[in-house]
Amino acid sequence: MTIRSDIVPDSERRGFIGALPPRLRPYASLMRLDRPIGTWLLYWPCAWSVALAGIGGRWDLFLWLALGAFAMRSAGCVYNDIVDRDLDKRVERTRLRPLASGRVSLRSAWILIALLCAIGLAVLLQLNLTAAVVALASIAPVAAYPFMKRITWWPQAWLGLVFSWGALVGWPAVTGTLGWTPFLLWFGSIAWVVGYDTLYAIQDIEDDALVGVKSSARRLGDNAPLGVGLFYAAAIALWGAAIWSVRPDWLALIALVPAAAHLANQALRADPKDGALALRLFRSNRTCGLLVLLAMLVVGLSPR
Repeated sequence: MTIRSDIVPDSERRGFIGALPPRLRPYASLMRLDRPIGTWLLYWPCAWSVALAGIGGRWDLFLWLALGAFAMRSAGCVYNDIVDRDLDKRVERTRLRPLASGRVSLRSAWILIALLCAIGLAVLLQLNLTAAVVALASIAPVAAYPFMKRITWWPQAWLGLVFSWGALVGWPAVTGTLGWTPFLLWFGSIAWVVGYDTLYAIQDIEDDALVGVKSSARRLGDNAPLGVGLFYAAAIALWGAAIWSVRPDWLALIALVPAAAHLANQALRADPKDGALALRLFRSNRTCGLLVLLAMLVVGLSPR
């Protein structure tokens, strides 16, 4: 099959995807292999939860959950493109996606999801029963997510719910039980996701308005930076509460200062009129995730 050059995005002609055989490039694009930020953002809550639980000798969990985050984020991107394929055709930024442009068939996309879920199953088998059941419970909210932007002005809140689910998996993977601590981590991560995905949505405000897609960035308008700042403040407060539940010591909270400073810088620099800047700030959250992980490691590995 010959593919017209005018429906192949530049991202498939350079970098990692451009180095792949031409037949594989559309599938790599479906999985967003050229944009690993999503995998990082899905992974960090998993890692935080394992770290704050004290790891319990299961250092391998960091690697297994990273693999799971990669597979499930990739599967989620493919599923999202299946649901949004008609909508994507009407948005300039997404019209060249493999399904929207017709370069990948619907059947092939579903087969790719099945293969990625097989990897996810291999990761699931490395977890204890409690953690595995919690992980499986995420399937329903994940499946509902692509429809949220058609229903609510706050699809970012639903994304936060599913992208933060790893916080509920890592803790029981170490301890064998759930408790308030992973829920506090989860709630904090939800607030974090709403903040950073509002930044991400700023770049799409005009296109979203044209096609009728709702977002927190459109809802907040010029107040988006303030909204991002408030959600980030809630995230820090809830992460602090999670740390306090493990180690009720004011000194332990100091571990969150670097992450708090990083998020404050994002909120102060955000500009609802500058989509390029918003995208750079959004991507910087991989660094924030690392800073929070270091905080959780310091607290989780400290003698109690």
